[in-house]
Amino acid sequence: MTQNATDPLGVGAENSSGTLRAPIAPQMVGHAVLTPSDPVEAGSWQSLALTYTAGPYGIDDSGSLRVCFRFASDQSPPQFNDPAGANYTEITASNGAVLDYRFDPKGNVRPWDNTIYIKVVKGYLLPGDTITLRFGVRDHGGPGMRMQTFCEDSFEFRVLADPLATFNYQPVPDQPQLRLVPGPAARFVATLPTQRRPGQPFSLHLKAEDRWGNPTDRAAGTYRLTADAPVDGLPGTVTFPEGARHVRLDGLTANETVTITLSDDTGAQLARSNPMEIDADATLLPYWADLHGQSEETIGTNSARAYFAFARDLAPVDAIGHQGNDFQITAEFWAHLDSLTEAFEVPGEFLAIPGYEWSGNTGLGGDRNVFFPETGRTIRRSSHALIPDDSDIDTDALTAGDLFEAFAGNGEWDVVCYAHCGGRYADLRVAHDGRFETSVEVHSSWGTFEWLVHDAFDLGFRMGIVGNSDGHKGRPGASYPGAGKFGAIGGLTCLLMEELTRPALFDCLRKRRHYATTGGPTGRPLIDLHVAFDETAQVQDDDPAIGPASGTPGNRALMGQIVHLPKGSATLHARIRAAAPIERVDIFNGRDLVDSIAAHSVPPDSHRIRIEWEGAEYRGRFRQVLWDGTARFSHARIRNLSPVNFFNPDKRLEQVNPHTARWQSLTTGNTAAADIWLDDATTGTLTIDTPLVQKTIELASITEAGTTFDRSATLPRWLRVARLPERMHTATLTLTRAIPLRDSGDNPVYIRLVQEDGTRAWTSPVYIFRDGG
Repeated sequence: MTQNATDPLGVGAENSSGTLRAPIAPQMVGHAVLTPSDPVEAGSWQSLALTYTAGPYGIDDSGSLRVCFRFASDQSPPQFNDPAGANYTEITASNGAVLDYRFDPKGNVRPWDNTIYIKVVKGYLLPGDTITLRFGVRDHGGPGMRMQTFCEDSFEFRVLADPLATFNYQPVPDQPQLRLVPGPAARFVATLPTQRRPGQPFSLHLKAEDRWGNPTDRAAGTYRLTADAPVDGLPGTVTFPEGARHVRLDGLTANETVTITLSDDTGAQLARSNPMEIDADATLLPYWADLHGQSEETIGTNSARAYFAFARDLAPVDAIGHQGNDFQITAEFWAHLDSLTEAFEVPGEFLAIPGYEWSGNTGLGGDRNVFFPETGRTIRRSSHALIPDDSDIDTDALTAGDLFEAFAGNGEWDVVCYAHCGGRYADLRVAHDGRFETSVEVHSSWGTFEWLVHDAFDLGFRMGIVGNSDGHKGRPGASYPGAGKFGAIGGLTCLLMEELTRPALFDCLRKRRHYATTGGPTGRPLIDLHVAFDETAQVQDDDPAIGPASGTPGNRALMGQIVHLPKGSATLHARIRAAAPIERVDIFNGRDLVDSIAAHSVPPDSHRIRIEWEGAEYRGRFRQVLWDGTARFSHARIRNLSPVNFFNPDKRLEQVNPHTARWQSLTTGNTAAADIWLDDATTGTLTIDTPLVQKTIELASITEAGTTFDRSATLPRWLRVARLPERMHTATLTLTRAIPLRDSGDNPVYIRLVQEDGTRAWTSPVYIFRDGG
């Protein structure tokens, strides 16, 4: 969407000097044209030309242009030095004026961060002279320029001109743009609810995705449907019409746990749904939410309306929240968001939650999500940094502490907040108020942040655990990382609720009755967890440490509950039904690993070796850790390879020769791995070479427990080599484990599920304490 002074939402009207004046009339600035401007496939290689024509002023000696792209875009940056290389770009003036140019990923006011700066250094431009940028020049053998990998209705080449050499840039009228469309189908995804009661109606969602995770309309055809248990209303075939990106089959019912398979006309499996458990005794049902992401009106992609529609139709999730950066949300856009939540919400079918992201600097508290149970609430911003209208600046909350106090002072006790790590990270040491802030976000597109959970434990805060996308690519609920600065697929939160209504959702959030996953096609496991006590305990939903809390005597607590157990023992009970084989379940008491329970046994001579890596450099923005490397076997020959959590098709695991594999990978706190099957996994050595780890080990020494090479700095960074079974089959697991309890302080008891395919889940803790509050 082009942002200008006539934008009805009031979110444009900027020039890139940071002022909002327009001292040069738009028709005097010049104009720009993109050729070709036809729709192109997201993630494809293209060659394009952008021509700027100088207006009546021309461009003076030392005047300049900026050609800007959104912060969220993962289009490959231009390069100017290798004519035969990818993304080679030429920039020339029609009159031969000498130009100086460079690319700066932070060269302009957000959200138009990615900037090509072009300065006239010798000569000048007369009216009608041109500057032409040829992106992806192929004249010398290069492949072109790799386009942004996610779809956008109006991918803009934002051109700003400074014709008078005053360094006061003005946007040209009618900004050049093109439409980015999905590629051909690379995979299909089938989604069922995770659990329902017998005879309760449900829907089956089907979609096709291209190689970058974009739902695609290039999958027209008729496909077979089969179920492994009776499903009333399920047809034998389903047709994807021309132009359709998804199909939803409503009104289905079942009386047994079921999985549904989509196949082509030869019977080849295209997709297998998550299992849907049928439980007549279920009182709380699992609903899936992504409550944290942004659209183009702030720093994301595509409109807010498209954002809500994607979540409902294409993710699909049961609940969505829009969390724009507060310092970009004008009063007009705030009202527009309220109207969208009301328009999209249908209780029992789909929830849209009002809210925003309080985006204060880390030193002032860092990023916090704010959720309201109703529309019409006051937005209390961290600043008005990019908002020209300061008439409501007196409602700003400079620090996270100020934010919480404002809610308290105005009696807004129904507000719910999360602490999260995005660009800025939430620093719980600076501010936290358990009356409002109920949970921490352990995973998003930015990575995995178990350290934020640990911060809460260390500080004695009793907080739940959530996962969201924090997506900027217009794909809430199914936010693949693409090829840019985001290192992980977006997370999800499973909300355990009696019904799908807004009051039930806020009750769930306040009681921390939810668990987080790393998302993705297999990221919707069913986790049923409780802790049992052999002595009567006082079980509470509210935290007695922050105010009056009434409890109930009992011998059982659900995830999120707070328990006073003066004496006696605690036993964890968990039941898991996953959409992929389970590798293990880790049981924690706070930071301490109590036990790690494998879902399989591993023969000592298994031919499968996993090389796994995890890490982040530090808590702030530039947290990526590069793991590009090789694995070389002195004797064994490679039979097969399988990547784990390789979501960027540009970064691959591949076999170089019979004895060597190599990969390109980065992590941002999350994990990735290379699974390698060998003809003989007990003879000879394995040599690993990555930027952080260079080691040679005997294959015979590799065990199920594995060998870890720790390269932690401010945050964990490690590489582990372990032996896995040739195949894993177990996708359901029931476990019971006695939990040793500390006599002082909290015992936050929770589990972390690890699936074979790299998907993870964390339950909100049951907080058990012996004495005090």
